[in-house]
Amino acid sequence: MNGGLVRLKEVYETLNPSERKIATYILQHPGEMIEFSVAELASKSGASQAAIIRLCKTIGFKGYQDLKLKVAGDLQGHSDEAGYQEIRPNDSVSAIIQNVSINNIQSIRDTLKIMDEAMVERAAFLMEKARRIYFFGVGASNLIAMDAQQKFLRINKTSFYFADPHQQLTAAVTMTKEDVAVCISYSGETEEVLRVGEIARQREAEVISLTKYGHSKLSKLATVPLFTSSTENEIRSGAMGSRITQLNLIDILYLCVASKNYEQSVKYLEESRRALKR
Repeated sequence: MNGGLVRLKEVYETLNPSERKIATYILQHPGEMIEFSVAELASKSGASQAAIIRLCKTIGFKGYQDLKLKVAGDLQGHSDEAGYQEIRPNDSVSAIIQNVSINNIQSIRDTLKIMDEAMVERAAFLMEKARRIYFFGVGASNLIAMDAQQKFLRINKTSFYFADPHQQLTAAVTMTKEDVAVCISYSGETEEVLRVGEIARQREAEVISLTKYGHSKLSKLATVPLFTSSTENEIRSGAMGSRITQLNLIDILYLCVASKNYEQSVKYLEESRRALKR
């Protein structure tokens, strides 16, 4: 029961002024907030009770009590987490090794807090039943698509990825309602990926999105939106932490699909392993 603080950090920049007042207070005083009523938090933060309820809905909670429970859960597990470490000029190799590793671990931890298991299960179900799976992404996200296609191909799931955005558009036009498009974009606003997703929906294919947490054009377009933690600073914005969390989510989907047809999956993996050794 956690993820309240992570969700507030993820959507902070997109909140309206009154909601941001509340988020700021909670992030600065989480221990106090869990003891407050709605009226007390409104008084302390300088916002209205209605704004607090709207904020709860914005970040995907049923209400104020749900938010309090999630924040309390965050505080319980806080001692086990090192938090994000800044990368500074002229850091030693030892410091960079530690900081990059800590940041990647923290990105995965934060993603777990916001992960919707029901949506993951739905995505895995659609991918298992699909006639063909298409993985779409540009830039760093295209590397995630390539990794995904390789994994699913090894368990005999017909799957595709294309480095060229024009080829992605051409492939999307050929999709049917029996296919699944997995659209990967950290921002959720990448024009090329959005266009592919739109075409896939027009072709009645299911669309699974992998984006940072929060409202984006791609997550709204998708039939199954999946989210990863988006906490990045200027140095880490080079698709470092986000890449790790996307790869981790792809691994989760891959193993969910593989486990549903375990015997067949193991057989194909062993056969491909033998072929690669020759």
